[in-house]
Amino acid sequence: MRTADEILAALGSEDGRRDPMPLFAELHRIGPVCRLRPGSSPYAVVVNGYDAAHDALKDTRFHRLLTADPDPKDSVLRRLGGSMMFKNEPEHLRMRKVFQTVLTPRRLTGFEPVVEAIVTELLDDLGKAGADGQVIDFVDFAYRLPITVIGTFLGIPRSDLGWFRDRTKAIDDYLDLGGKAPERLAAANQAADELNDYYARMIADRRTAPRDDLVSSLVDSELSEQELIDNLLVLVNASFVTTMNLLTNGLALLHDRPELIEQASGRAAEYVEEILRHQSSVQLISRKASVDLELAGEPIAAGSLVLILPGAANRDPAKHPDADAFDPGRQDLQHLSFGAGPFYCVGAGLARMEGRAAFGQLFQRFPGLRLAEEPVRSRSLLLRGHQSMLIRLE
Repeated sequence: MRTADEILAALGSEDGRRDPMPLFAELHRIGPVCRLRPGSSPYAVVVNGYDAAHDALKDTRFHRLLTADPDPKDSVLRRLGGSMMFKNEPEHLRMRKVFQTVLTPRRLTGFEPVVEAIVTELLDDLGKAGADGQVIDFVDFAYRLPITVIGTFLGIPRSDLGWFRDRTKAIDDYLDLGGKAPERLAAANQAADELNDYYARMIADRRTAPRDDLVSSLVDSELSEQELIDNLLVLVNASFVTTMNLLTNGLALLHDRPELIEQASGRAAEYVEEILRHQSSVQLISRKASVDLELAGEPIAAGSLVLILPGAANRDPAKHPDADAFDPGRQDLQHLSFGAGPFYCVGAGLARMEGRAAFGQLFQRFPGLRLAEEPVRSRSLLLRGHQSMLIRLE
């Protein structure tokens, strides 16, 4: 049996990035919280059990952190660190409450017909691109849907949406495990600066000419302008990447189970939850113990860094029988793909809505959709998705 240190090292390899699931199974055999050898990693423990991960994610004594030693010269760290995603209490709650006042269930429900209409429009485009058996990349649809939805919600012009893709990718590449190379940091800093300037211009415009969009609802909130910019940057990044991976991961799973495709439109909600459980978009979360504490019987000293693996927790056989099987009909569809407790993803409702709309319509429109070749996984271990997914609609 390999040690937890050896398994963690294997996760960063090409094979581990492509398919970490066998490594997660090895961690489960060791225990829900695996101690790492001092000096072998920045982390003291790896958390892979469902209950342990759930407890750690909801426990505010485990502090969020962007980096153990932030450099104030790095704009990507300033921008991300200024958002509620990387704030601890009470600052996190103060910012979150502002967004919760505008991201109400009623507002989201009212936005659902808009999401359905966007899906229909983009599937029309997909049909035109894939006419006559042309091979097309499903990743393009998977990107366009969430970025168009969040852009419409925020009030970003459609003509600007393509501009965001490379900039958000540069930031995500930096956040990946092993992604702190100087060239990645430089690209992420430049992307953060450009996004900062974009949102600053957008906020200035809404102050003088308010519209019926989310940014207009937030410009006069208690958030400072820089706090609003930082949170918008993270909101757009997080909102489209999660849904993009949900769509490509889901299509890959369903393609391997054609008997489930006929039921997809009527059971889209269940399918979305099982896709999120089986193939969590976010695979890694870092926390820092603010005090001495204990997790699943394992003592953790104040100041220790903790690596939580939602993707492993969602595959914990102690929580989900036959956890590696994709089964939308399983009785318990609970997962940690959106976190837990006070830090639960503020955009989870929108992501679910997009997934339901997409899988509710996709196979009705294109019942003969199939993969043209084996999809190419992205190299990111942090965010599990696809770099390309070539399909035919015939």
